[in-house]
Amino acid sequence: MIPPVPTLRRLALGALAALASSSLLFAADPPAPAHSRLAVRGRLLDVRTGRATAGAVVLVEDGRIAAVGSAAPPGVPLIDLGAATLLPGLIDCHGHIAANWQDLSGAAGLRTSAAQAALFGVANGRTYLRQGFTTVRDAGEGPGYPQIALKEAVEAGRIQGPRIVAAGIPISVTGGHGDGDVLAPDLSLPRAPNIADTVDEVARAVRHDLKFGADWIKLMATGGVVDPLSDFNVQELSEDQMRKAVEVAHRARRRVMAHAEGTEGIKAAVRAGVDSIEHGTMLDEEGAALMERRGTWLVPTLYTFQHGVEIGLSSGQEPVMLAKGKAILGYQQPAFDRARAHHLKIAFGLDDDPAFVDREFLALVRAGLTPLAALQTATVRAAELLGLDDRLGAVEPGKLADLVAVDGDPLADVAVMSRVVFVMKGGEVVRDDRAAPAAKP
Repeated sequence: MIPPVPTLRRLALGALAALASSSLLFAADPPAPAHSRLAVRGRLLDVRTGRATAGAVVLVEDGRIAAVGSAAPPGVPLIDLGAATLLPGLIDCHGHIAANWQDLSGAAGLRTSAAQAALFGVANGRTYLRQGFTTVRDAGEGPGYPQIALKEAVEAGRIQGPRIVAAGIPISVTGGHGDGDVLAPDLSLPRAPNIADTVDEVARAVRHDLKFGADWIKLMATGGVVDPLSDFNVQELSEDQMRKAVEVAHRARRRVMAHAEGTEGIKAAVRAGVDSIEHGTMLDEEGAALMERRGTWLVPTLYTFQHGVEIGLSSGQEPVMLAKGKAILGYQQPAFDRARAHHLKIAFGLDDDPAFVDREFLALVRAGLTPLAALQTATVRAAELLGLDDRLGAVEPGKLADLVAVDGDPLADVAVMSRVVFVMKGGEVVRDDRAAPAAKP
């Protein structure tokens, strides 16, 4: 007898928790014992203004920031970070936490079960935390919803990882960017629940994602680069299809993100009412003006395209993918210049192996943002996009105690974002590279 779905999910999460707690996956940096009250001292950077305060003390109580001042109350354990720069926990708005980043081939999804993807997610989540990213919006995974299982396991405390805001299975058309069936026509797979060729089928696909716990709906407005089938210039989902997806999602109080690289697909997605454009690599003047008028967010994911060309045919990337990556890269800087000229709301997104997440800061600054503006994309701006600005994005009383410290001044050199020395998530210390144990004031 096959157990009912809730029972299967509990069994899967139990197995995942057992593996995640093993020495194999978490041999180093176990979480420090939680204190109901503790204080953290360091050089605090206000990410709203760019003002830095040496020797600032952040008082943490029951997982939240209780106060920010110059001294810790007597008897409260103090974590002294010295001259390290203290920032709010960072947020990646375009991750694929359950991906195997060592296999970029078109057939990778056919070789990976949902259970394997969830275990990749445990390892990727740990990498995110060590890099100071305490929150990740997952931009969609394959059938089986491993990202939802990971989210639930993190929330329940079964595994250690960033809090996850999860999109469902990216909704695509037959043969589009998101159609995982890359087999020969006489070997085709059964139709997947994310494939929608009509308006009614889109509504059904959105409802499927909502049923299984998606926080965001992901649409494939255009073709993409990392697949063997699609053309990034071509609009795939129609404007009417995307409008229906937005209608159904917004009625359910969920938001919609659209993978959109080609020019016409970007504009169609914006007119349809999506909340964020992912990539926007071929954004033209008309599209930028439209996004500005409608207040549509942009998550540009600059580094992933640059990295794809750097690695060439390694990691399983296929020649057709590399050729597309080289072609689209020439559009990236002009599009980003238009986004800046129209003052678009920009949030941080990597869309790559979290081991390289700090490099998106470098890419944003090379593209024209100031270091402070680049940091804001991963803090206050990212929190606003995700609707979490009441809890995350800044070191302020009342917000969750998500803190990260780096060795150096990121406003002088944003490259120091690679030198993370301390991470706290919700009042729990998950990384502390100091040689000395916590002191008392």
